[in-house]
Amino acid sequence: MLGAIIGDTVGSVYEFHNIKTTHFPLFNPQSNYTDDSIMTMAIAQWLLNDPQHGMETLEAIFLDFAKKYPCPMGGYGGGFSRWLFHPERLDDYDGDGTLQGKRHPYNSFGNGAAMRCSANGWMFDTLEETERVAGLSAAITHSHPEGIKGAQSTTAAIFMARNGKSKDEIRDYISTKYGYNLNRTCNEIRPVYDWDSSCQGTVPEAIVAFMDSTDFESAIRLAVSLGGDSDTLACITGGIAEAFYKKIPNGMALKIWELIPDDFKDILRKMEAQTSYQLPNILK
Repeated sequence: MLGAIIGDTVGSVYEFHNIKTTHFPLFNPQSNYTDDSIMTMAIAQWLLNDPQHGMETLEAIFLDFAKKYPCPMGGYGGGFSRWLFHPERLDDYDGDGTLQGKRHPYNSFGNGAAMRCSANGWMFDTLEETERVAGLSAAITHSHPEGIKGAQSTTAAIFMARNGKSKDEIRDYISTKYGYNLNRTCNEIRPVYDWDSSCQGTVPEAIVAFMDSTDFESAIRLAVSLGGDSDTLACITGGIAEAFYKKIPNGMALKIWELIPDDFKDILRKMEAQTSYQLPNILK
């Protein structure tokens, strides 16, 4: 999860100013966490607080975190912002009026479903339960099958990585079950890749960046170098890379620890106490 926050923060300044190279400063004075990190921590809080994984609890936690952090860097996405702050403006896509004025899933396949789900990959003992609850964490808003698939595939990759599976095993499972084309390289993707806020246009590319990497830092650099929605790409990649490499450079860890609120630190410490998740030793 710290890896996801690092990716989000590194990518934050390049989201609207893409850089198609791996040679760039990791941090500058404008670097900060975005809504990706805030909602990542919200889901972690939900998993810690509610063993039943109820949707009412998750909704309350999302709203609580949004009130604490109403204007993150980059801002909340349009659909999610309406869901949070103006549910009366949500489309009643069923068309029968029963959803009008109520907070409800809005059939999104946006990449917000995948960027916020990394805690799911650490919480459970089986891949089946990991994917099931990841689907719940997405479906409260991103109820389109592609939105759910994006969250489930991301958390499956994290679960497999933390349990010692190889990159080939992760690639084969994700490709077979979720249909993503992971037989590409960042060098093939980078020249033609443009802004894409969908799960299906973000998650495969983020996983490829992890596949191409040699360590945690190179994974983040590769994800940002693709362009597009760089903070979300690197957030997804960072969550997987942390689980696989099990080592974050001390400088990156300390920089993020200085930036994030105490609430986030407390949640990460609780995840470490209750799951197999491990913070870098330098932060202990």
